[in-house]
Amino acid sequence: MKICVGSAGPFHAFDLARQMQRLGHLEHLYTAYPSWRVDGMPKEKVSTFPWLMAPAMLANRFGFNRVRDSLNVPMIETFDRWMAERIAPCDVFHCLSSFGLQSHRAAQSRHGALTVCDRGSAHIEYQDEILRDEFARFGARFAGIDSRLVERELEEYACCDLIFVPSSFAMRTFVAKGVPRGKLRLNPYGVDLAMFHREPKSDQTFRVLFVGTVSLQKGMPYLFEAMATLGRTDVELCVIGALEAEMRPLMAKYDGTFRYLGAVARGELYKHYSQASVLVLPSIQDGFGMVQAQAMACGVPVIATENTGAADLFNDGVEGFIVPIRDAGAIREKILALYENPAMREQMGEAAIARVRKLGGWDDYGVRAADYYMQALETRASEANANSLR
Repeated sequence: MKICVGSAGPFHAFDLARQMQRLGHLEHLYTAYPSWRVDGMPKEKVSTFPWLMAPAMLANRFGFNRVRDSLNVPMIETFDRWMAERIAPCDVFHCLSSFGLQSHRAAQSRHGALTVCDRGSAHIEYQDEILRDEFARFGARFAGIDSRLVERELEEYACCDLIFVPSSFAMRTFVAKGVPRGKLRLNPYGVDLAMFHREPKSDQTFRVLFVGTVSLQKGMPYLFEAMATLGRTDVELCVIGALEAEMRPLMAKYDGTFRYLGAVARGELYKHYSQASVLVLPSIQDGFGMVQAQAMACGVPVIATENTGAADLFNDGVEGFIVPIRDAGAIREKILALYENPAMREQMGEAAIARVRKLGGWDDYGVRAADYYMQALETRASEANANSLR
């Protein structure tokens, strides 16, 4: 079985490609990332097209969000055309959503490949709707997801043979939008158990940690509100991640109530997880918050909303707590429960480590993906054979 993988950036696609290489299935990886940023795969199996991604990455790093956003659609369309021109013969072409419309069609028409659209979030129309509502709640400007991207994704959902989603939450949004359940495949992401591990906590501070893009989509106002009404001066909130423009007024409003560390290299995150008492992920929508598994691997309980994929990762009340979206009171209640019960906090942390180890990291993710491919290929071959006999 020959698998080609396409993704402008790393996301989880590089982990998928490494797994396909480990299993002996990887034919080629196509990416807009620079070649020196791609590791763990033979160089002859990797093609890169960094000419638009590099400026977008620089714009993002220095906070030029308008420049970054203006480059987004041209970068996606150019990368897709580049990939479609050189897609190698394969049995399966797996590409992150938005990036592969022309490439999927090329893989189908030229190589008869099974095509897989990989969507890391909720259905794009659901995402657009819930974000419009959230921005309106806080009087923030939201132009909406670019209509060109919405159109591209809807076409991908329609033309691809399978759609991979990382959580039951994401799957529900697709079904609600009319996508056939039989086209969807649930494959929660893994975690690098070698990179994310627990180190001894160096102090006695009860520390609430957030890791992710600091944005309205991540539900940050509700975490800030929960902390502001906690009534405990000996609890610290530490925030890690790039800051989106719409959050600046709220960051100013709550200034002095948290420590903001900005973006932190992925390889350094385990140190911050290990100093935390709890990770809170209050997202309005998050296809699968990988930071949850990372924190759990470091022995940290998680408080997350029901729109983060938490239910596919841990059991409510065992390794952490699952709360409704937009509920600062529920977040505050669960933080207080962990603060007031050190034994429960320790027990949940130990259970979190055991849970992620049982889930198997990225190896199990790769095996599930390969099984889904093989089952779909066998079903298609069986149907073709049956049709030929009619």
